[in-house]
Amino acid sequence: MTTHPLPPLRISITCACSMHLALFPLDEQTCTLDIASYGWAKNDLIYVWKEGNPVQLAGNLSLPGGFKLGAFGSRYCDVKTTTGEYSCLRVDLLFARQLSFFLVTVYVPCSMTVSVSWMSFWLDHKAVPARVALGVTTLLAMSTTQASIQNSLPPVAYTKAIDVWSGVCVFFVFSALLEYALVNYASRSDAQRAAKQKERKEKELELCAFNAEQIEDSSHTHSLDPLLRRMEGAQSVPLTSIIPSNIPSSRIAAWMKNYKFAAKKIDVLSRVCFPSCFFVFSALYWTYFLNKEQERKK
Repeated sequence: MTTHPLPPLRISITCACSMHLALFPLDEQTCTLDIASYGWAKNDLIYVWKEGNPVQLAGNLSLPGGFKLGAFGSRYCDVKTTTGEYSCLRVDLLFARQLSFFLVTVYVPCSMTVSVSWMSFWLDHKAVPARVALGVTTLLAMSTTQASIQNSLPPVAYTKAIDVWSGVCVFFVFSALLEYALVNYASRSDAQRAAKQKERKEKELELCAFNAEQIEDSSHTHSLDPLLRRMEGAQSVPLTSIIPSNIPSSRIAAWMKNYKFAAKKIDVLSRVCFPSCFFVFSALYWTYFLNKEQERKK
C-alpha cells in the first residue's frame, strides 16, 4: 500500500550554504537543500517528487546581499550506507550576484580615485604641497575602500577577483605618488645641470674675450689684408654645430625633444603611460574573469 502524506504544517528553515569566492563579485553560487530520512530505509519510506512543478517560489521573492535567484531544480540524492539505502530529495538553487550593485559601490569609485591621482601629472613640479597632498589623499582613500571591502567579506585563504582589482588600483595610486618623487629628484638634477651649463658658458665667454684682446694686441701679423687677419684669429667652427648629430629616430623621440628638462619629460610620459596601462589592465581583467565564469558554468 502506497501513501501520499500531506502534512498540514509549515516549516521555516534557516540554512547555510558554503561558497567559493574566487570570482567574487562575478561569481554564481549553487546551494543545495536536501530532504532525507536517516531513520527509515527505502524499504520503509521513499520520498518522491510531485509531478509537474514540485518546487514553487514566491513571485515577489527578493534576496539580500546583492543576490538574485538565477535558476532552481529538483532531483534525487539517495544515499547508500552500510546500514541500508535511504531516500533523499534535493533542491538546487542558483544564486547570481547583481553586478550593477558592485559596479556602483566598488568599481566606479576605485576607478575615479585612480583617475584623480593622475591629476598631479598636470600640476607644476614646483607645487610640492599640492602634489603631495593629492597623492597622499588618494592613497588613503583607496586604502580605506580596500579595507571596507575586506571587512564586508568572510576571510578566505585565496585571492578573490575583487582583491585583484582593489590591489592594482592601490598600486596605481601609489605609483603616482612615487612618480612625483622621481620628478622631484629629476628637477633637482635639472637645476644642477643648468647651473653647470651657465657656469661653463660664462667661462667660454671670458675665454673668448681674452682671446680677442690678445689678437688685437698682437704685434706680428701674417697678412696685411684685414679679412685674412680675422680668419687667422677666428676659432674653427665644429662640424657638429652645422649638422646636428642627434637626429630623432622616431616621432616619439622628436616629440620628447620639445621638452628640455627631464622632470617635464617624466610628467608628460606619465600622462600617457598611466591611463594606457590602466585601460589595458581593465580590459584584461574583465575579459579574464568573465570568461572564467563562463567556463565554470560549462
